[in-house]
Amino acid sequence: MTIIVSVKINDGVVMAADSAGTMSSGQIYAHANKITNLCEGLPIGAMSTGAGGIGNESVETLLKDLRRRFAGRDPGHPDWRLDPERYTMEQLAGRLRAFLFEEKAASCPEPTNLQLRLCGYSAGRPLAEVWEVSMTGQACPPPRQIMDETSFGVMWDGQYEVLNRLILGLGFDVGDALVKHGMPAEKAGRLQEELVRELYATLSVPAMPIQDAIDLARFLVETTIGFVRFAVFLPKSVGGTVEIAAITKHEGFRWVQRKSFYPHGLRQEG
Repeated sequence: MTIIVSVKINDGVVMAADSAGTMSSGQIYAHANKITNLCEGLPIGAMSTGAGGIGNESVETLLKDLRRRFAGRDPGHPDWRLDPERYTMEQLAGRLRAFLFEEKAASCPEPTNLQLRLCGYSAGRPLAEVWEVSMTGQACPPPRQIMDETSFGVMWDGQYEVLNRLILGLGFDVGDALVKHGMPAEKAGRLQEELVRELYATLSVPAMPIQDAIDLARFLVETTIGFVRFAVFLPKSVGGTVEIAAITKHEGFRWVQRKSFYPHGLRQEG
């Protein structure tokens, strides 16, 4: 489990995530890396929730392998090199799926439950897009555009409960609670949809400055971490350092806040 948040505004998109990684044994580590710059120098990035790896390879390492291909440094796949003047986010999402699912997860004997969110700009375009690649078991439908250039706002994935309550005004299990108290299931579903429309808290506007979007993304991840820490019956599977990256048209992918195991002064890619 994890929490990933994206905030899309006119000036770009902010990506934020916690650093907790939960193993199948139940062991939790606090230094997982869930945000990756997918091509150095280009305004594109990805973040993940769900499984921390496919087979014996971590998602972090696999995304860096994909970055090598996009940079033209994989001799076996020269055609995957991104043309900075022609690439599209739809193309990138398709290749993300082809690499992680078709090449890796499809041949892995263990089922893979993994969601990836791809954020950034198509070449020459004025506004960002957000795409999703979702693997469930042995299935992975085509990539889905979850925010086009004209869509703006906050999206979250992984640990839903906290931000569902904060932003939607309802906990994840409200439908079951309504049925438990005598409401027919079909009516409970309709009421839940109506309540979300009435209770939804708008936290961003398209014209907000990028620094405010950064502050909002940080607040949402930190709030989730704090809630999970004190919620007695929730698994402690969200936590660690908050990592944040901002993607803008002219500055590209830039780290705002990140952890590092390298000594200060050493150059690193991310």
